[in-house]
Amino acid sequence: MWLKRISIVNYKNLEQVELTFSPKMNCIIGKNGMGKTNLMDAVYYLSFCKSATNPIDTQNILHDRDFFVIQGSYATDTGDPEDIYCGLKRKAKKQFKRNKKEYQRLADHIGLIPLVMVSPADACLIAGGSEERRRFMDVVISQFDREYLEALIRYNKALQQRNTLLKAEVEPEPELMQVWEEMMAMTGRTVYEKRRAFIDEFIPVFQSYYAYISQGSEQVSLAYESHAERGDLAALLLECRQRDRIIGYTTRGVHKDELVMQLGDFPIKREGSQGQNKTYLIALKLAQFEFLKRTGSRTTPLVLLDDIFDKLDASRVEQIVKLVSGDSFGQIFITDTNRDHLDKILQKTEGDYRLFTVEDGEVKE
Repeated sequence: MWLKRISIVNYKNLEQVELTFSPKMNCIIGKNGMGKTNLMDAVYYLSFCKSATNPIDTQNILHDRDFFVIQGSYATDTGDPEDIYCGLKRKAKKQFKRNKKEYQRLADHIGLIPLVMVSPADACLIAGGSEERRRFMDVVISQFDREYLEALIRYNKALQQRNTLLKAEVEPEPELMQVWEEMMAMTGRTVYEKRRAFIDEFIPVFQSYYAYISQGSEQVSLAYESHAERGDLAALLLECRQRDRIIGYTTRGVHKDELVMQLGDFPIKREGSQGQNKTYLIALKLAQFEFLKRTGSRTTPLVLLDDIFDKLDASRVEQIVKLVSGDSFGQIFITDTNRDHLDKILQKTEGDYRLFTVEDGEVKE
C-alpha cells in the first residue's frame, strides 16, 4: 500500500495542503513547531481514524475554523485504487468514507491501510505506565486480526460496566456482576491468547533488529505478563470482587497486562542510555513493520519516521539508513530538522524520492 496524494484542510496548523508523494522515499524538513509532525499525523489519521498525538478530535481543528478534512488517494500492492475521506465539523459526528461509502463503524477501517509510526512520543513505551505497552500490542494485533479487535472492544465494554457497578452507592446484584465478569473472562481469554502468540513470534524479530542497529553491542529482551496466566479469569474476578468494591475499580484482568522491557538483566527504563532507549524503540517499531507485512492482508505497511535520529550515534544512524533504504521497505516518510541526515538517506536511495519543506504550516516540494 502507498499514499499517492493527500489533501488537508484546517488540520492543526495545516490550513490547506495538497501533495503528491513518491511510492518509496518522502523526506520532510523544517524547524521544530513548523508542522512536520502535523503532516505525519494527518497520514496516521487516515489509517487509524484518530490522531497519534491528541485523542480529542475537535482540538485538531485549526483555531477559529469550524471543520477539518483529510483525503488520501492510495494504491494497493496490486495497483488497485483506494480513496479515503475523513471530515469533522464541530458539534457533529465524524465522517469516514472508503471509496465514497461511509463506514458504519470506524473499527471496520482498521487494518485496511497498515502503518507504523516512530516518533519522540514513543519514549512513553519505556518511561510510561503499562497502559502504553498494552496499547502497543493492541495497535499491532488489531491491524491484522479482526477477532482480536472485536474481543478487545467487548472486553473493555464489560470492564467499564463492572467498574460502574463497583462504584455504585447501592450494593450491585451478584447476578449482574456475574454477567459482566463472564463476558470479561470469555473475551479476556481471547485477548490473552492472541497477545501471547503475538509476543512469542515478535520477540526474535525484535531482537534481530536491535542486534543489527547496535551491531551486537548489547542484549535486549521482552517478556509478557498477564493475570490470565493464573487460570480462569471468571474465578479470579469473583475472588477479588469484594476488594474491588472497596477500591472502586477492577484490579485483575488483561487490562493490567504488562510487557517487561530489559537491557541485559535489568529494566531498560532504569539502565538504558538515551541512545539505547531510542534503539530499543526503533527496533520495536521495525519489528512491528515486518510482522504486519507478513500477516493479515500481506500489505506492505507505510512507515513514518518522525525525528528519529536525535540522541543516536553516527554508527546507529548509518545502520538505520541502510535498513530503510533497502528493498524490504515500501513507502517511507521521514522528518528531520537536519538536512544532512536526509541527504545521507537520499544518497543511498536508488529509486524515486521527493523532498518537502515545511514552514508555518505551508508545505512545499
